[in-house]
Amino acid sequence: MAAYTMKTISADGIDIFYREAGPQTPTTPTILLLHGFPSSSHQYRNLIPILDQESSQKYRIIAPDLPGYGFTTVPESRNYTYTFENIATTIEAFLDVLAVTKFSIYVFDYGAPTGYRLALRRPDAIQAIITQNGNAYEEGFSAFWDPLRALWSSGSQADREVLRAGALSFDAVKWQYTHGTDASKVAPEAYHLDHALMQRPGNQDIQLDLFYDYRMNVELYPKFHEYFRTSNVPVLAVWGKNDNIFIPAGAEAFKRDADVEVKYVDGGHFAVESHGKEIAALMLDFLKRKGI
Repeated sequence: MAAYTMKTISADGIDIFYREAGPQTPTTPTILLLHGFPSSSHQYRNLIPILDQESSQKYRIIAPDLPGYGFTTVPESRNYTYTFENIATTIEAFLDVLAVTKFSIYVFDYGAPTGYRLALRRPDAIQAIITQNGNAYEEGFSAFWDPLRALWSSGSQADREVLRAGALSFDAVKWQYTHGTDASKVAPEAYHLDHALMQRPGNQDIQLDLFYDYRMNVELYPKFHEYFRTSNVPVLAVWGKNDNIFIPAGAEAFKRDADVEVKYVDGGHFAVESHGKEIAALMLDFLKRKGI
């Protein structure tokens, strides 16, 4: 089904792997797909061709692997510090290399604070936001986050090790994909690949660094909310209603600040794995109605 190309370019001193489909002309509207933990652009391997085909190749669709994930390579000499602020800077540089100046963003999980940072930095660049379980509100957190909150408070090695043994385990990765959905619709290679890539030397510590840094995203929530209120950028919140990581209250909270439409699918956290066709239809209808 892979009706897309796979490429690597250098930006911000990093070799960024990405998947791309659609025309690359300057006038083609662009959709930037930003993945979440612990995945990569691989999570969009089915969504990209659906969007491309169902829109009759109307959009340029780009899905990069964030630093620390997938097949993006960060040279050791780069001395890269894994924070969401730095990841957003890297994606900014990536967009500059591709000469992308305006785009709609599809954000999920870790892709959300990355994308919302891009919106704060380049408000005139964002044409629309599609958030698929991409949180921006305290109401969206479930008890899943309690061990991370403990790390945020302590910063201790002991709390890092609790998360290493728990959240980074194979069972935990598989659970993110299969909880709250029909597991028969989830390709097992997805969570096997994610877990395997986390076994690379040093990668687990990268994940733990980002767990700790996630607290900085929460501190930015008021600025994200102000952006939603003042930008008038249209938002589509498509939520896996059975997600036990970012719960539906997080989707409803967008209504306080954003020009938002909230839709639910009968899936879990990785709803795009089980409901990709439904999500693509909602996206394309939304973008068409918004004149994009």
